[in-house]
Amino acid sequence: MTITQLKYALAIAEHKNFTKAAESCFVTQPTLSTQIQKLEDELDVVIFDRGKKPIELTEVGRKIVFQARNIVNEADRIQDIVDQQKGFIGGEFRLGIIPTVMPTLLPMFLKNFIKKYPKVKLKIEELTTEEILARINEGHLDAAIAATPLENDNIKERVLYYEPFVAYIPDNHRLRDKKIIEISDLDIEDMLLLEDVHCFRDGVINLCKTLKNQPDDNFQLESGSIETLIKLSDEGLGMTLLPYLHTLDFREKLSHKLRHFEEPSPAREVSIIYHKSELKMQIIDAMHSVISGVIRGAIAFQNVNIISPLPK
Repeated sequence: MTITQLKYALAIAEHKNFTKAAESCFVTQPTLSTQIQKLEDELDVVIFDRGKKPIELTEVGRKIVFQARNIVNEADRIQDIVDQQKGFIGGEFRLGIIPTVMPTLLPMFLKNFIKKYPKVKLKIEELTTEEILARINEGHLDAAIAATPLENDNIKERVLYYEPFVAYIPDNHRLRDKKIIEISDLDIEDMLLLEDVHCFRDGVINLCKTLKNQPDDNFQLESGSIETLIKLSDEGLGMTLLPYLHTLDFREKLSHKLRHFEEPSPAREVSIIYHKSELKMQIIDAMHSVISGVIRGAIAFQNVNIISPLPK
């Protein structure tokens, strides 16, 4: 049994296809098939049901793949130990970022990080929290930036910053004359929300649920992007809540529509998250340091009340 064979098994389990698995491992399909057959012969079990389309794991195959993932992670840790001993910060690093953080945070830190750590080859994807957790657990992401806490035993979290919620109040709205708003001012029935896949939506709903007599599911309108929510709000369809960083570049003609909450401001916690196996920690530490450094100049809020990003 070899580490390479276990990596091939993980690839087949992911792609459910020998050809695609071989392509992802940069080997020919016959090479991959031969190594998997050798692994099955050595263990005297069938790992994959080749008669199914797509290919499925057998019952014992699922257990083997679960253990194989742990073994491959531990083998990767050896290279981590060597890199840390040498002080080397480089290599491929796969990072996921949730959609409501990606457009504001990435431009703030990416150039600085690349300049400081030119040997790190970043591969960045915009993913939902659910996709991020699945990919971290499957070993397809090294880390991610997401709203926390996530209450996941396999995931470790390191806080980067606390980002207050800011209200966007159109000119014809009942709250237009208020300079500072209170949570008790909110009414879920005139609130525009992001679509179901966004954890920021869940944070807004959780905030509104702290009020009495707020219905759970009677939402007026939902959208896939914050920019669309702003345009719909300007059309008089309701107010919305925005993450603070999204408001920094507001044009002057729109900025008068922003309202901050009375303190402690409702806010989301944004963290860099990674698997409990703690692989590539030298790069995670470097990224945490760079982001924490650039964010200090943008967010000075301390008196905040963290709202859970998890659906309740």
